[in-house]
Amino acid sequence: MRLNIEAERVRNGMTKERLAEALGISLKTYYNWVNGETDIPGSALLKMAKLFKVSIEYLLEEMIKSDNPDKGKA
Repeated sequence: MRLNIEAERVRNGMTKERLAEALGISLKTYYNWVNGETDIPGSALLKMAKLFKVSIEYLLEEMIKSDNPDKGKA
């Protein structure tokens, strides 16, 4: 799950429907992205980063951590 995307959506007072509309995608596509069913295109990540005034890396942070569970372990 892409937790930082959801956290920023909520922090910015946006509904899932409103964010999907702002990105020009269907609600189903949005659900697929945040649930990890499909990859998020770079252009959409850039739009969200600009919209939320955060980095793309921040938006993907939770996904990166879960993809590399051993990273950072001694």
